[in-house]
Amino acid sequence: MKMITVSANEAGQRIDKLLAKYLREAPRSFLYKMMRKKNITLNGKKVQGSEILQEGDAIRLFFSEDTLQKFEGKAVQVQMIPKVRLSVIYEDEHILLINKPAGMLSQKSQPRDVSLVEYVISYLLENGSITEETLKSFRPAVCNRLDRNTSGLVIAGKSLAGLQTMSSLLKDRSMKKYYRCIVKGTMQGSRHLKGYLVKDEKTNTVQIQQTPHGDAKMIETEYRVLAGKDGLSLLEVHLITGRSHQIRAHLASIGHPVLGDVKYGDQRLNERYRRSHQITCQLLHAYRLELPVIDGKLDGLSEKVFCAPMPGLYRELVPFDE
Repeated sequence: MKMITVSANEAGQRIDKLLAKYLREAPRSFLYKMMRKKNITLNGKKVQGSEILQEGDAIRLFFSEDTLQKFEGKAVQVQMIPKVRLSVIYEDEHILLINKPAGMLSQKSQPRDVSLVEYVISYLLENGSITEETLKSFRPAVCNRLDRNTSGLVIAGKSLAGLQTMSSLLKDRSMKKYYRCIVKGTMQGSRHLKGYLVKDEKTNTVQIQQTPHGDAKMIETEYRVLAGKDGLSLLEVHLITGRSHQIRAHLASIGHPVLGDVKYGDQRLNERYRRSHQITCQLLHAYRLELPVIDGKLDGLSEKVFCAPMPGLYRELVPFDE
C-alpha cells in the first residue's frame, strides 16, 4: 500500500489528474477501475475521480509493489546541466527572483536546450526546496520571459500559489515592470508611446504601426531619459503592455534603436561598439519590479520593490547618478 498526502501544490485539482501524474504509465481506464473497486481511496472513502483535492487529503493506493513500480514508470528525469551560480535577488517559500544574464534562455525552445528553468530546478533541488518525488506532481517554472539576449529580473514560482499569484499580477498589469537600456541618439525628457504591433511568426520579428490593422495588437511604452553621452542615451522604460520585442521595436520605430540589437538596431553603430567594447547583444535590462497590494498567501510581498543591478558596461558607456 502507498499513501499520498496531498500537498499545497497538489491541492485544487481533481484526484484523477493527480493520479495520472503519480501513475504515468497507467491507462485512465485502469485508474477508474481501481477507484470503483476501492483499491484507490480518498480519506478512507470510495471516490469517483472528479473529487477536488484539499491540502492534507490522504490518497491510499492498495497495490502490490510490482504494480506500483510498473505504473509509476521510471523516476522523474532531472536533466544533467552544467553548474551555474544563479544571481538570486530574493527568495521565499513561494517565489524566486533571479537576475538573468544575457545569453541565457528563460525557457527551452528546443528539447536539448538548457534554460533558466532547468537551472532553477537544479538550484531548488540542491537547497532542498523541492525533491525528485515532489517533481512528479509539480514543477517550478518562470512566470515572465525575457528574450535570450535581454538581462534582468525573472520571476520563478516555487509553489503553485507563487506561480498563480505572480502570473495573475503580470496578466492584469498591476505589477509594474521597468527596464533600462542604452539607445542610439541624444534624447531628453520623457514620452508615452502608443502604437500597434504585428508579429511575423516566420521571421520572429515584429513591426510597429500607428493604426490598427489585421492582427495588430495595441501597445503602450513609456520612457524617461536618465543620462546621455557620445550620441547615446540611457533610458528607463516602463513596459505597460508586454508584447514580443515591444521595447526594442517601439524605440527603433521612433529612430532610437537599442544598442547591440541585431534585429531592430543600427548595424553600423552595433559593429562599431562590437569592435570597441565587445558588445554582442542588445543592451536591454529588466531593472525593477513594483508589486501592488497582494491578498492571500503572498500578502507579505505587498507593495515591495525589487531591483536587479545593471551590468557594469551600462555605466561605462553612459555614466549617471541615481
